[in-house]
Amino acid sequence: MNMLPKTRRQFLQSTGMGVGSLALQWMLAQETATAKPPVLKATPHNDLLPRQTHFQPRAKAMISLFQHGGPSHMDLTDPKPELTKYDGTEYSGDIHFSFVNDASKKLLGSPFKFKAHGQCGMELSELLPHTAGVADELCLIRSMHTGANGHEVSIRYFHGGIPAVLGRPTFGSWLTYALGSETQDLPAFMVLADPGGHPVDGATNWSNGFMPSMFQGTVLRPKEPRILNLQPPSHLAGDYQRQNLDFLQELNRQHLDAHPGESDLEARIASYELAARMQTAATEALDISQETAATHKIYGLDNPKSREYGTRCLLARRLVERGVRFVQLFHSGQPWDNHSNLKGGLTSVCEKTDQPTAALVADLRQRGMLDSTLVHWGGEIGRLPVTQGQGAADKAGRDHNGQGFSIWMAGGGVRSGMTFGKTDEFGHHAVENIVTPNDFQATVMHLFGLDHEQVVFPHRNQQQIVTAHRPARVVKEVIA
Repeated sequence: MNMLPKTRRQFLQSTGMGVGSLALQWMLAQETATAKPPVLKATPHNDLLPRQTHFQPRAKAMISLFQHGGPSHMDLTDPKPELTKYDGTEYSGDIHFSFVNDASKKLLGSPFKFKAHGQCGMELSELLPHTAGVADELCLIRSMHTGANGHEVSIRYFHGGIPAVLGRPTFGSWLTYALGSETQDLPAFMVLADPGGHPVDGATNWSNGFMPSMFQGTVLRPKEPRILNLQPPSHLAGDYQRQNLDFLQELNRQHLDAHPGESDLEARIASYELAARMQTAATEALDISQETAATHKIYGLDNPKSREYGTRCLLARRLVERGVRFVQLFHSGQPWDNHSNLKGGLTSVCEKTDQPTAALVADLRQRGMLDSTLVHWGGEIGRLPVTQGQGAADKAGRDHNGQGFSIWMAGGGVRSGMTFGKTDEFGHHAVENIVTPNDFQATVMHLFGLDHEQVVFPHRNQQQIVTAHRPARVVKEVIA
């Protein structure tokens, strides 16, 4: 126990009443008194204890299957008969190309057939036979719009609330900051990485930005052991390890008492405590050998093409089952970025992801978890309706398109068996019920029982919110 006497200055600092704190309180009081409308008040915290929602939540956990690269909606989720009809003819509208030297205005009809599925009659591509099997669970939004064609600019829009801007907390950080975790034995925000490497924009995808590091995504290794150094050597295990951890805890607490308000230090102490609890909880959660052979099969673990992604989808279900708030799956690079060889590239990535994705939705439903678990599937942009590349037709691709594309959600309070919004006859622009990433963020927060404008974090003397105070609406039409 640190019994050293404190100076008056140290006393003021340790009780949160240092000169800087007093000045900040005065400034905030002045801002509150003069702002119209009143500035939202925030009490930042640095823990993951469960927190009260603003109103009754529909969702308690979320699994985001982020599809880096821009899945081609007119080949997967948004059939365009007119595009097929006028295949090879000149497109009359204006197009913004990302790769001008390889550009063309020749329309490219989809080489894939579409068919209606489920009682809802949702039309999906032949590349998604397993997803088609859960069509009645999906809420398919065909009118997403970022207004930008670039990958990073749109990724940051989806994750951080502002196109292109770095340094902001990602959506998983906002959600865990607002709600905390239902388990204190596992991280609240977990990232399941691809064995091929990080996605485009790297760790920015799960950054805590200006929030304390406690709210950053915890990355699981894509191979065993998924968490390095989790278990102590045998000669340090048991009581000996407990004594060492207790002693380290006391030293850390003394240091924190002498340096109050250091959020990174608080987060580091909390991470050490969490790591100790994870020795049992994480080992059990990540052990998929406990699952039945039938479960392995539905996730495609018996198929070399889908085994890896299927394993991560299964792990995602096991994690939310144990109280993890937000789980996000990423790809290596951007496999949906099909500038060339559209037919082969799309076929390959769908063979990897289609069965595991559908299995996750079906498995959550079968276990009674889908109503409280929101599943999201989608990328940052879509593709253009015209041909990219001047070579053989079967090697053609599509350039970027942020003007109109598709995502889908399932469970967690969204309407099922529904399509919402639409793009024009060629799939270039969203033209009806347009949804932006900020709308998506506001809607998801609403599903979790949160008013997104009331989840605030003070940064640079401003009350920050997930949508960065940009126009955003809760898309109530997709809520059950």
